[in-house]
Amino acid sequence: MDAVTSSPRRWWALVAIVLSVLTVGFDTTILNVALPTLATDLNAGSDDLQWIVNAYVLVFAGLLLPMGALGDRYGRKRLLMLGLGLFAASSLVAVFAQDAAQVIAARALMGVGGAILTPLTMAVLPVLFDDHGRGRAISLLTMGMGIGLPLGPIIGGYLLEHFWWGSIFVINVPVALIALVAVAFLVPESRATTPKRVDLWGAALSTSGLILLVYGVIEAPTRGWTNPGVLTALTAGAALLAVFVLVERRSESPMIDLRLFRKPRFAWGTAAGTLASFALFGVLFILPQYLQAVRGNDALGVGLRLLPLIAGLFVGAPLGERIARFTATRLPVAAGLFIGAAGLALGARTEVGSGYGMVATWLAIAGLGIGLAITPAMDAVLGSLPRDEAGSGTAITMTFRQVAGALGVALLGSLTNAVYRGQVPDAAKRSVSAGVANAATAVAARTAFVEAMTAVLLVCAAIAVAGAILTALLLPNARKARGGEQSANELARVA
Repeated sequence: MDAVTSSPRRWWALVAIVLSVLTVGFDTTILNVALPTLATDLNAGSDDLQWIVNAYVLVFAGLLLPMGALGDRYGRKRLLMLGLGLFAASSLVAVFAQDAAQVIAARALMGVGGAILTPLTMAVLPVLFDDHGRGRAISLLTMGMGIGLPLGPIIGGYLLEHFWWGSIFVINVPVALIALVAVAFLVPESRATTPKRVDLWGAALSTSGLILLVYGVIEAPTRGWTNPGVLTALTAGAALLAVFVLVERRSESPMIDLRLFRKPRFAWGTAAGTLASFALFGVLFILPQYLQAVRGNDALGVGLRLLPLIAGLFVGAPLGERIARFTATRLPVAAGLFIGAAGLALGARTEVGSGYGMVATWLAIAGLGIGLAITPAMDAVLGSLPRDEAGSGTAITMTFRQVAGALGVALLGSLTNAVYRGQVPDAAKRSVSAGVANAATAVAARTAFVEAMTAVLLVCAAIAVAGAILTALLLPNARKARGGEQSANELARVA
């Protein structure tokens, strides 16, 4: 055990890292609350609003892989500080924006900052914590990510009620700057012992391929999956990513080591984390619409009613870490996915007249299961990575989770529209909000949307069950895999 992983300061360093992920975490949900206000105050059309959201998502997804690799080469602490500074600066640009185009540009810059922070906050954990403490650190980091989900609507609702629209971006600045100072003083620098050369071809192919693929996925629910532009983007993105894989396999110094997928703990830990995230994305996609349109809650009310989900995560994340410490990793991961699926299946029984107690119950169960699964799954991923490749390896996992999330939202959005529009009159087909606002179609719109929510939750539950079965069969026990991995970890240098 080295001086870093035994120092009490590592827990204070973890606080800095949690602040970093919290900065990114509540920014997305806080923006969703503000879109109607931005439409009015900036005279932004629906296309402008879509790009205010998507500019961040596209840049973020496209840059995850190269940013993880750059952190391994040039220093993870250095890039974390750069990401936090960029996030704070771009938030200030958004605060003083005069029109929608300037907000879109600022959001794209935030995407760069988010792409730096997301893989590297996780990648520094093996530097700070040994095998024994890493699981606990991941559980705390998971809870830090989770708390941002309800904070966005709660803080955003309060700020928009008392201040102007720019206040939703102002809040990012002090949080990011505090995190930056904390990282500067508390997090040790770390980088690969034998840095690879910068893989420009790999970076260009992965970034362009992911941007095109995610763009096609985002546009598909509104323009249609057979739209020529959507098909072109999806095909071109998939082709570029296929070329990227071929280039990386033949490169002497690849940006990411695809041989990592030969490690069952990395491959199946990534798969389990992705499926747990898919279940979470499914809930966060459908439930706010239900709470607002069917139950009539405002943004602040939605945030408060998401708290049982976060409470479940807060219980499940540390519990998963403790169980994994004494048993096979597959036990809490598979059990968590099964429990999450049970919560989602219970949620599928929600009816138009169901009280909030029903919703709170299945939310808490789903959150418990997701938290139980995701902490040991991510610990399996980090435990299988040589520290030299902690940034690029974590970026692979995070990229899978983000792309799966975007694809999941697109597919679930298409499913929601198909079920909803198939059961309402023409006057209510445009959206559930429009249907509920019309007294003549309100009842039909609410009933149809609940049917759509049932379909979405059942699909998410089925995917979680499939993940639980595969995890139970294929995710190896940590004790069998740890010896070789720990010797690789000893190659690391802490600067």
